[in-house]
Amino acid sequence: MQHLVKQRKTLLTRLVAGGNFVKGSITCVCGTCGRSHCICKTKAGTKAYRLTYKDSGQKTQIVYIPRNRLSEMKRLTANYARARSLMQKIIATNIAIFKKG
Repeated sequence: MQHLVKQRKTLLTRLVAGGNFVKGSITCVCGTCGRSHCICKTKAGTKAYRLTYKDSGQKTQIVYIPRNRLSEMKRLTANYARARSLMQKIIATNIAIFKKG
């Protein structure tokens, strides 16, 4: 039982030390300028990045991500994946502690 309590404490410490995180998906969309004879009508156009997530009412929200902050947003979404994994391990440990209890 002491081993499980120590494991839970370690997991909680790792969760707090993980830093900020954001839940959502990053998508790349290609845009066009809207002019009828522009080259962007035939070629790929410009790329724009967006973060898509669900708010508390389960409504989809979209946030534009500037190119110069794309790496920061990728890091934040990766941190969320790590935090979610750690939370699953904490839950499993808490259940094991409860069963031994």
